[in-house]
Amino acid sequence: MALKNSEPAVEALSLWLLSEEPDEAARLLENANDSETASLLNDVRLEIAIGIVRRLTVNRGASVILALSEGTRHKLLSSLNHNRVAAMLACLDAEQRELCLKSLDDALANELRVLLEYPPETAGALMDPRTISFRQDATTRDVVRQLRRHRERRVQDVFVVDPNGKLVGSVPLESIVLAADGAHIASLIEGPPVSVQSIASRDEIIQTFETHRVGNLPVVDIDQHLVGVLRQREIVQAAKERATASAVTMVGASEQERALSSPMFAIRKRLPWLQINLVTAFLAAAVVGIFEDTIASVTALAVLLPVVAGQSGNTGAQALAVTMRGLALREVRTRQWMRVAVKEAIAGAGNGVAVAIVTAVAVFFWSDSVGLGLVICISMIISMTLAGLSGAVIPMALTSFGMDPAQSSSIILTTVTDVVGFFSFLGIATLMMAMI
Repeated sequence: MALKNSEPAVEALSLWLLSEEPDEAARLLENANDSETASLLNDVRLEIAIGIVRRLTVNRGASVILALSEGTRHKLLSSLNHNRVAAMLACLDAEQRELCLKSLDDALANELRVLLEYPPETAGALMDPRTISFRQDATTRDVVRQLRRHRERRVQDVFVVDPNGKLVGSVPLESIVLAADGAHIASLIEGPPVSVQSIASRDEIIQTFETHRVGNLPVVDIDQHLVGVLRQREIVQAAKERATASAVTMVGASEQERALSSPMFAIRKRLPWLQINLVTAFLAAAVVGIFEDTIASVTALAVLLPVVAGQSGNTGAQALAVTMRGLALREVRTRQWMRVAVKEAIAGAGNGVAVAIVTAVAVFFWSDSVGLGLVICISMIISMTLAGLSGAVIPMALTSFGMDPAQSSSIILTTVTDVVGFFSFLGIATLMMAMI
């Protein structure tokens, strides 16, 4: 009820409670009617209204702000901490948010719009800002009453904040339902809060989710104020996009390109890497050109070149995929590069021996030349060993240089495996020419 319609004693008591006991007043107003709360704040001094709104939860403050008169709303939004205002405005729909911003000075409105925008691929850009939070002294009865008023919201965990809006912890909805009626939700918190910063990257989000296995992940600002929530659906979508992004960037395509993107967009994004690939192809061709006389003497070498290059390329691709997955899931770090490289080199050598023996036998029956079979056997072992090593080292090196390990790593790997495969095969053939 508004103060101007109250009895003198009630008005005096209300003013005393609002000015002298703002924490208790905010606790009582947390579950009050929006219009009555707004009417009350319209009739008190600005500093008292600021003290009350600052103590309300963000979602409750947003609904109260929307119900205030335009004059009071303007004064209040202009006087409150800008980060706090941005957090409250984020809880509103776009139309309601714009209504509040239009009532402010242009400079302040533009500053708030900047605060409401987060860099792409960060937690702030992916989160749902329309959170429902509760003070530490709220009871399970208060929580249930509020949740009934917001039935359209998908709630799995109830977030608990202190009087300053800082995240204290979260309580599963199941615990709220099963707890005694009237129990304080602060007593139901188990362990420290799990959250991510609003500027956290997509990789950090996925890592936090995988580490703690939470259903919903609260998002906080640098001062630990609750600003939003990442729901499991958004987290899973972020993981899918990260996986698909790695798949396309590994081969030189753009992460922004889609299946129905325009042909010109695809050309613009792919062409630079194709030109780079052309340069590396000439490098591999130059290696073959060094051994032109050897190939002219034994034309069978030209026929077998793709066999060596293909097997070493496949071996390197396997090592690259496993290493990339390990980096993406944070199973390995760059400081463990030696261990990963040795493992992939040994795996490449083992597979190389097995494949080389089969290849040597096949080449012997095809060419009736022991020397040619021995040449391809040795070169295949060498090239597959180095291919496995390269597949592990290339993404590790890119990561250590602060680059995206998925960015066209397969193009670099193809160049390495082609050059090594051609050089080892033709070089050994040149040295063993007398046996061929």
